Amino acid sequence: MSRSESASTLAAVVCACVLVGTDAQSVERTLLMLSDGVPASLNVDGPAGNHGPTQTGLVNVLEPLVDYAVAGVNEQGVTVLDFTRFEGRLAESWEYDPDTLTWTFRLRSDAVSCAGNPLTADDVLYSFARAKSLTGAAPVGWFLGNVSSIEGFTSELFSDSAARALGDEVRRLDDYTIQIRQSAPNRLLLPALTIYGLAIYDHREMLAHATPEDPWSHRHTGRVDAPSFGPWCVERWRKEEYFVVRANPNYYRGTPYFDRVIMRNVPQSANRVGILRTGRAQLVENLSPKEYSFLETRPEVAVAGAYLNATLLLMANWQSPPLDDERLRRAMAHAIPYRQIIDGAFFGHARQYMGLVPSAYPGYAPPEQPFLYDPEEARRLLAEAGYPDGRGLERYREVFRLSYAINREASLGPVATRLRTALRRVGFPIELDPLPDVQLADRQLVKKDLPLSLYDGLVPIGVDPAYAILLSYVTAPAGINNMTNFSDVRVDALFREALVEADEGRRTALLAEAQAVLYERLAAIPVVEFETRWAFKPGLEGLTLHPTRSVPWYPLSLQEEVGESPGGRP
Repeated sequence: MSRSESASTLAAVVCACVLVGTDAQSVERTLLMLSDGVPASLNVDGPAGNHGPTQTGLVNVLEPLVDYAVAGVNEQGVTVLDFTRFEGRLAESWEYDPDTLTWTFRLRSDAVSCAGNPLTADDVLYSFARAKSLTGAAPVGWFLGNVSSIEGFTSELFSDSAARALGDEVRRLDDYTIQIRQSAPNRLLLPALTIYGLAIYDHREMLAHATPEDPWSHRHTGRVDAPSFGPWCVERWRKEEYFVVRANPNYYRGTPYFDRVIMRNVPQSANRVGILRTGRAQLVENLSPKEYSFLETRPEVAVAGAYLNATLLLMANWQSPPLDDERLRRAMAHAIPYRQIIDGAFFGHARQYMGLVPSAYPGYAPPEQPFLYDPEEARRLLAEAGYPDGRGLERYREVFRLSYAINREASLGPVATRLRTALRRVGFPIELDPLPDVQLADRQLVKKDLPLSLYDGLVPIGVDPAYAILLSYVTAPAGINNMTNFSDVRVDALFREALVEADEGRRTALLAEAQAVLYERLAAIPVVEFETRWAFKPGLEGLTLHPTRSVPWYPLSLQEEVGESPGGRP
């Protein structure tokens, strides 16, 4: 693209961003957020649940029963959450009876939906009944109920449609009191309730858009709206272009600072950077580490971030010889130049990932002997495996093609290049093989036949080691994101025992042992944990690091400069 073409594209995007959902005479406070996508759906049980921009829409429009408490603000000004403490959202309070495995939740009496409907127990019953119905393309709600041991949310539902009706496992005591009964003392219930898959719909609005063919309104939530009790109401939405919400005037926690939020898809990160620097946008996400590093030097822009669950892993497939040899995986781990990647590819905003559960998660167990950069040890392990200096590995050239998402070239390309150089230096015949995102996802998550890949999309949004281990390392099919085909009977047994262990100390010990096995055997090869970062207009406050890595818009506010109109519009 020429400079003149780039300039005209930039101008067109700025114009479109300002005009969508706004009025030239408006004095409303408007937040313009630029991303590399917009929500593809607002259906929690739809096929786009793992799509980052979709999660942003779900997190901001839907309201959960409970959420995490705030821990404080880090040195960069980002609000971080305390994942050991919960606070009420639509549930005002709750109590647990260990004898009956029953949770009693008392609902707020002042929560009102975007449609003006008051929250009642019927909205909760509807939302859990919808989750149990298994009528969505990807039953996220059922999965969360299953992983948290809600009675009746079992895998048998897939073969017994009659059992999919909600029974008394979730029941109404009165208009503002509900009970949830578990089948085991599983500590994942409260974490699961923070996740959008078990958020609460406005059942009156949902039923108004139901049809005989679609009684649970999947079509409506996939294309139009997700009626709920959150701080934001969908105003306009054109897929692949923009997503506009307005403030819910009846939101029980108080009216948001911004009257309207416009999320705009600007695919080229350079254009997002350019628009932000003009002052037209207030917030930009999903830039490359190099772009964030550049923007840190610019006075018209601020950059901040925090660590949570953004990780980079080398996925070595256990069903792709010779990667099934543990000595080769260990050799790879010792050949990775961690410090060079941290400094050269992430500009210092990363740290070595020592484990396979994010180190910010409660219950993370650091390894006794981490894999450190040691090319001599890598060569020794290769020789022990029968490949001195890599001789003999040339027979497996297809296996040593390192794949990664081509649309992530700006972020992953510098890492892949450094890995190729370092691994070849000790004897691995690595070649780079960037793939289109759809093809990569198909081979990683569906076929699971990709021998070697670099992946930064593993984000366990249930902030607990048990959730992270189940998602990616329990033997398939239970481990639904188990991309490396890892299987270990001891890990499976430790997970099953820990999941329903009532004693917190015993549970922590079981999960620590499972983490040790995963790291020692290298179920995947951890490379770095990196900061989730944003670039924004100076004065924007309230950025919060959410487990989905989405930006919650409700806490945001903008300290205006004198003479500047709200939303940054002249």
